[in-house]
Formats: sequence, C-alpha cells, structure tokens
Amino acid sequence: MAEIVKMPKMSDTMEEGVIAVWHKKVGDKVESGELMAEIETDKATMDYESFHEGTVLYLGAKEGEAVAVNGILAIVGEEGEDYKALLNGAQEEATEEKKEEKKAEPQKAAEKIDTSNINAEIVRMPKMSDTMEEGVIAAWHKKVGDKVEAGELMAEIETDKATMEYESYHDGTVLYLGAEEGSSVKVDGILAVVGEEGADYEALIKADQQGGTPDDEPTPTAKEESKQEEAKSEPISSGSSSNNTSGSNGRIKASPLAKKMAEERGIDISLVKGSGDGGRIVKRDVENYVPSQQAQAPAQEAAAAPAVQLPKVVGEESFEEMRVSQMRKTIAKRLSQSKFTAPHFYLTMEINMDKAIEARKSMNEVSPVKISFNDMVIKAASVALRKHPQVNSSWLEDKIRINHHVHIGVAVAVDEGLLVPVVRFADSKPLSHISAEVKELGGKAKNKKLQPEEMSGNTFTISNLGMFGIDEFTAIINPPDACIMAVGGIKETAVVKDGQLTIGNIMKVTLSCDHRVVDGAVGSAFLQTFKSLLEDPVRLLV
Repeated sequence: MAEIVKMPKMSDTMEEGVIAVWHKKVGDKVESGELMAEIETDKATMDYESFHEGTVLYLGAKEGEAVAVNGILAIVGEEGEDYKALLNGAQEEATEEKKEEKKAEPQKAAEKIDTSNINAEIVRMPKMSDTMEEGVIAAWHKKVGDKVEAGELMAEIETDKATMEYESYHDGTVLYLGAEEGSSVKVDGILAVVGEEGADYEALIKADQQGGTPDDEPTPTAKEESKQEEAKSEPISSGSSSNNTSGSNGRIKASPLAKKMAEERGIDISLVKGSGDGGRIVKRDVENYVPSQQAQAPAQEAAAAPAVQLPKVVGEESFEEMRVSQMRKTIAKRLSQSKFTAPHFYLTMEINMDKAIEARKSMNEVSPVKISFNDMVIKAASVALRKHPQVNSSWLEDKIRINHHVHIGVAVAVDEGLLVPVVRFADSKPLSHISAEVKELGGKAKNKKLQPEEMSGNTFTISNLGMFGIDEFTAIINPPDACIMAVGGIKETAVVKDGQLTIGNIMKVTLSCDHRVVDGAVGSAFLQTFKSLLEDPVRLLV
C-alpha cells in the first residue's frame, strides 16, 4: 500500500528543506535505511534515509526546490500502484485547511456601490519622501465648504523628513477633510474630498472603503504627477524677509514651484514680492521678477569666475544576485528576532594576557594537542559560569531557566554563514580535551558534517574574531542564551604596572547581555571572575 513520505523536521529551527540531491528517482526500488536524498536544512546538508520499503512512485520536488516541514517529499508503494488518489487526498486536506482559515475572515460586502454619478474626487495623501509611511496635518488652509482651485495651497503636511506644502490638483468645493490638524493620515489614505457642492461624498468614501479606487476617479495626468514630484522635493524653507511675503513666524510664503524656479535662476526669494493670496509668492512673481543693480552685482561676479572643468569618469554599474541559502535565512530570522526582542546591553573589559601567553607556551610543551587562546577563553568562561549561574540562563517568557550544566557554543564561520557547534560540560573538561573537541567540531562545521545534536543545547556562546585582527566588537545574543561574549585579538599596548609605564599584551572582551535576565552588576561580576582566571591561568588547572 502506498504511503506518503513527509519532509522531516531535522533541526529545532527548521521550517523547510531544500532538495540538494535525489539518490532515488521515480521507478527505483528503495529499502528501509537506504539513502534516499540529501536535504539542505537551515544548519547543514543532511542525509535522509528511507523508513519505507517499495518503489518510488512520486517525488514532491525537484533538486534545488524547497519543501515545507511535513510537506510531501515523496510517495513510496508497490510498483504500478495508483498513488494519485492518495496525493489528491493530501492536497484536498491542505485546501480544506485554507478554506477554514478563509471562513474565519469577515466577509466583504458583495454589492458594489455605483459612484459614476457622483461629481466629486477623493484627494489622497501623497508619498512626499521615499521613506514616508504617513503624514501629519500641520495646518489646513481650506475648510469644509471652501472653494479650491488647482495649484492653490490646501494644507501643510509634516512628513518623516520635513513639513511640506500640499497644493490642490482639483477644482471645486471642499466636501470632506479626512483628518484634523495634528492627526496623521497614511500614504494613499483619504486626505479630503473635493467636488461639486452638495455631491454625495459619503457614498464615495464608502465605495473606497469597500475596496479599490472608485470607477469615476481619473488617473492623474503626467502633468499632475510632475507637479506633485516638485511638491515632494521641496520642504518649507525658513528665513526672514523685509517684505510682506513672510508670515508671522518668519517663514517665506511661496509655492514649491516658485521656490524651485527661484533656486534654479539664482534669485533670493525673500526679495520677490508676492501677488498671491496673503502675499504668497507664485510662479508668475518669479517669472516677472527684475533684480535691482545691487542684487545683480554678485551674480555678475559669479558669472565672470571661470567654471571648474571636472574630468569625465566612465564606469559601468553592475551587480549579481545570489540565492539565499536555508542557513542564511535562518541566521537572518533568528538574529533579527534576538536583536529586536531581547533588550541588549554591553559590558567591555580589558584583560592582561601576559601570564596567559606564558602559561600557554608551557602547556603546549607537554599537551598532546596544541592549546589555543580560544581554548583558554572557553575554559575560563565555563569556570566563571559555574560561579555565576545567573549568566548561564535563558528567558522563557513566563519564567527564567537557570542552567546547572555548562554547554559552550563556539561560533564558527563557514562559506554560507555561521554555525555554532556546542562543547558540552566544558567546565568539567581539561584544556587538552576542549582543544581536541573544538578542532573536531570546527572541521565538521566547515565540511557540513555536523549533526543536529552537536549544534543544540548551548547555554552560553563565544564569538572570537581576534584571529582576524579585530580589537573589539559586539555580538548579537544567540537564542536561547542570555549572553554572548565577543572576543578581540591580543594587542601589545602601553600599560602602567607598579607605577611604571611598560608594554603589556591586552585583550578586550565584550559581553552582550539580555537585560530581561541579566543585570549590569551580575554581568560585571562574571567578567571580573573571567578576567581573574585568564590573568592567573594556573587557576584553570585546579
């Protein structure tokens, strides 16, 4: 009897797997325990062995394609068996689940409101900057019932970058204002309704809320879009002027187009006399402006100055786009979640490594494996965690887990991102054991041979970039840990010892802490213990 083979969850964070290689194709015989596929998870590429015996009737994805956890990976059964009913049944089950989700959503009104006879138009909040999501009404220059003409100042809108003027693109009567002064309106939200006096604007708004743009709303012309772009690009200028174009707050009252024209022509707009509403400077004022002799003199001097000739640089823009691997997706998701969920704070400490350098040299003379400074850091951290268990903890929303075992995660850089193999019970292992284990785990990580159990269970993580010449850095906490320690390189620097200036070997470490679990005093006490162990490394051997 045919059976569906589902995508297994090969790690605690896996959401989907990518078929790296199929070792069986449709029609092949497969036995229980036989290699069927290689699956790329968020952490490694792993072998998938079949738990079924029979003939491969169907493959759920091609090589390079992703299958969600519990999705259909394959169908295995007797040769010639009809598997389509089984496949359709699984797909129908998934469809039914989607239908149930849709039923839970509120149903929209089926009847569409006819707005063809309503002589009015919705004025929407324009996007006045590339990062703008909403605008705040700083001031309305028109109220309900007022007449408005195209090009006339209608409102001042505060964006995320500046307060800008909004000029109407419609002629008619203001029938409705979408927000009061000081209130915000989202981009493309209803700013106002302008049209024929007495028009049924409420039906127009209701039709818009029902979904989509009303049928009678025209698409803005190229000219309107151009004018709107000009309005977007010009924030309100501040300044003072001696003529009547300045408001009570010293701001020059001028349209965005007038300001742009004045800037392009090198005209000081504060010298232009406005003929618009309330002395506002408009386009024709700039076009008709005749500068005085005094104002012309600097312009003539500037024109006489020789122009700087810049050499032409010829280049070609190019780029390449790469597929995001499962590992990189998971790194992005988990570290973003950590950074934006856990309130990080950072503690940095300098450690004199003179004695550690001497001790390492002596230990390597008798050790069966070469001990590195990173091995000493792991050992010192694990011993310090035993004395400060609050640092060796996890945040679990409604409770804090304090771990009594010490499992150190060691960040290892690989081609596709970062893996964190775990040294278990590091506080109970001698330095030579830690050194050998870290080398073995590091080799497996680079060759993508790590097993899930070798990458899980960490209670504290260490990230060391000292071998790359980095003096100090801050690391993002690796969930579910409460802390991560960033280790810099050892650097010769001037230090004061016994009142004398001398050369010392200094290493900086930075502890990133989750403030929900670890307080500053607790983290500082841990670093003091860690520092004392490395500055007197004999204590690591006890």
